[in-house]
Parts: sequence; structure tokens; C-alpha cells
Amino acid sequence: MVAGRSAGDDRELALDRLAEADLDGGHDGHPRGTGISGPGPGRPAPSALHRPSRAWLGRVAVLAALVVAVVAVLYAGHTQPGTVDRWFVDPTDDSVGQPWRRVALALDFFGEPVGSVALVAALMAGCLLLRRPRSAALLAAGTVVSVGTTTLLKQVVGRTIHGPGNLSYPSGHTAFATALAVALALLVAGLLRLGRTAGLVLVLGVALVGGAAMGWAQVALGAHYPTDVLGGWCTALAVVPATGWLVDRTAGRMSGAGLPVRR
Repeated sequence: MVAGRSAGDDRELALDRLAEADLDGGHDGHPRGTGISGPGPGRPAPSALHRPSRAWLGRVAVLAALVVAVVAVLYAGHTQPGTVDRWFVDPTDDSVGQPWRRVALALDFFGEPVGSVALVAALMAGCLLLRRPRSAALLAAGTVVSVGTTTLLKQVVGRTIHGPGNLSYPSGHTAFATALAVALALLVAGLLRLGRTAGLVLVLGVALVGGAAMGWAQVALGAHYPTDVLGGWCTALAVVPATGWLVDRTAGRMSGAGLPVRR
């Protein structure tokens, strides 16, 4: 056993390798190496987290949680943009005109209940077609927990925009988009069997793009301050790795106990 790694980690790694071997096995008529075929009967499902970069994702999650906490303390109870916010834009007014406003509204729609549910459902269906049930579970759980965390933090921090009824820190829309991006990047990293560095770069890069796109829309529409966007981005980076670990842990225990796990 490698020093510093628990027996449970070794068992999970062995299960992942078994699942990957099955992907190469060409079950269901798919050629070897395509990554299309999922685990066959009796095979473990591939993990939700990208295992080679799991330790570094944990470190990123801790750092992100610290950023969320620090910014929350700095802006608790505030009703106006801070100095950092004004470096970027005056967030109290719509800052873009057409046609960019339409782009911002389209992005914003996918953070609203109807758009977000439809998007997550479609992506979950894709995961199940790829026989990645843990990735599907992470898409659902990661986005729900991230948005739920921002909702709770808004009540605690009490920062507002455009009046006392509009709690703003952290941005739930940005957290949703970032969580979705991270979950999808983890799926792709697993499908491509990337190494630790490549996998981590992919996850953080996609998270940055997804969070920045939605964050821009929120600031452009005057719905959030830039520091709210930072808080939402970091919330997702803190929540999704922990949620992915729980998904893998729960699925592993169910599989080990002989309980049915959807393949």
C-alpha cells in the first residue's frame, strides 16, 4: 500500500480501474477505447470525482471556502458596492445595451428555476446515456447544494442591492453555473482519463469560463456586485468536490453492501 493512502482509497481506486477496464472491453457492441460503453453487469460505476486530481480539488475547496468566508465578513450588512466592485463597473445600473443585453438575459434564464431544471435534466440524461450514473448524481446534487448554500449564506450575510429585500451575497446564479461547469469538467476528465495536472487544469479552466459568463450576466443586468460573483464562484468550488466525494462514498458503500446501484 502507498504511504498516506487508506485501505478505503485503495479499494475505490481498484474499483475505478475495474470500471475503466470495462470501458475498454467493448461491451454492448462498442469498439475498444471509445469510452462509450459503461460498466457491465456486476461492474462498479466510474467515480464522480476525477480521482487523480481529487486531493488537489480538496485543497481548492478549502481555499475557496476561506475566500467565501472572508468576503462575507468584509461585506456583511452592506447596501452599496465596495471599492473592489467599483474597479469593474457601477453595479447599481444595467451596464450593457443591445445586443449584449439579450445575451445576458439568455444566460440569466439558465440560472432561473425553469431554465436550470431543464438544463440539468438534459445533462443528466446525457450522463446516463454514457452510463455515468455518479456523474448524473453529481450534476443534480452539486447544483442543488451549491444554490442552497448561497441561499443560506444570503440570509446570514445580509448584503443587499437595489433595496433591503434584494439579498445579493453570494450570487446563486454564478454558483449554479460554476457547479454545472465543474461537474461536466469532472465527467470529461474521467472520460478522457486525464492525469492529475491536466484534469485539474480542465476543471478549473471550465469553472472559470462558466462562472465568468454567468457572473458577467449578473453584473451586466445589475443583479449582483462583482464580489457577489466571486462569492458564488468560490461557493461552488467549495461545495462540488465535497459533494462528489459524498456521491462516490455513498455509491461505493451501496455497491459493497450488495444494494442495487443504477448502472
